[in-house]
Amino acid sequence: MSGSDVTRNGVEGARPGRDAMTGARTGRRRRRRGGGERAMVPDVEFSSYYGKPILNRPTWKPLDVAGYLCLGGLAGASSLLAAGGHVTGRPGLARAAKLGAAGAISLSLAALVHDLGRPARFLHMLRVFKPTSPLNLGSWLLASYAPLTMAAAAADVAGRHRIVGGAATAGAAALGPAVATYTAVLLSDTAVPSWHEGHREMPFVFAGSAATAAAGLALTCAPLREAGPARRMALLGAGLELGAFQLMKRRMGLAAEPYELGKQRWQLRSAEVLTAGGAALAAYAGRDGAGGRARLLTATAGTALLAGSAALRFGVFHAGVASAEDPKYTVVPQRERLEARARSDGH
Repeated sequence: MSGSDVTRNGVEGARPGRDAMTGARTGRRRRRRGGGERAMVPDVEFSSYYGKPILNRPTWKPLDVAGYLCLGGLAGASSLLAAGGHVTGRPGLARAAKLGAAGAISLSLAALVHDLGRPARFLHMLRVFKPTSPLNLGSWLLASYAPLTMAAAAADVAGRHRIVGGAATAGAAALGPAVATYTAVLLSDTAVPSWHEGHREMPFVFAGSAATAAAGLALTCAPLREAGPARRMALLGAGLELGAFQLMKRRMGLAAEPYELGKQRWQLRSAEVLTAGGAALAAYAGRDGAGGRARLLTATAGTALLAGSAALRFGVFHAGVASAEDPKYTVVPQRERLEARARSDGH
């Protein structure tokens, strides 16, 4: 929807002759006149032509696309952890992370293809190279990254071709940060209000979420004596994810409201509790005082971190869908921008 969609009578969907309030007081006009007389103006109801949403509702399947977001982040950050384990002489950690990256990216691609309907549609995206398209760049990124993770995992399991395996591990680690965060760019590049308005912070949110997921997998599967890097990644990832998400919501204005509504509200609250709790438990399990309970505490922390990362991605997905369904989240911010531009031009 462009600026021309805003009519001189107010906002598209508002009734002629009535201005729509913006901000926290949207839809309410309670001014008193004279001796206490109240203006009898009903609440504004936002709608569009023929009652249709202004934006087309995303048709992506929630399980496929939200799962694709989760697994891609897990894979990308796991490749970084695998390279760290490989370099620092932690073979158990490196193997768990390599297998995790290969398995996660395979399932991520399967979810993407299932949502597209048939594999040929993914292959068609590789027929051209278009740097201005996040979707096209993401397709090339996945096509380059997935074989590297497979080669790294296969060489590690077979115990052969170590030079090739080491090169594949390094290559996957180099692409890992982009794989972990490009889906945030992909969502933010759409017109969906609760995705687009968070374009500055969402890559950092997804980076932190990917780090906690990879740390969670490593804490669950790697030998306890080699889990130190995973614990540190869990703490750093949790801090980045939780901090960037709160900053994103504060800066988004009205578009942040869907994150506090419906089922996504509980998904995101669960994500906060699981991520913070998992990181704290991982740090405690690493202390000498944890004793023989360390293995159980570490596995519990890893499971919580994995679940928290998944809950965040599902919550972000559902919040975006909810914002696309309600015209208010498109109309009100647009009108505010137009009014601010008009005031700036007037000066």
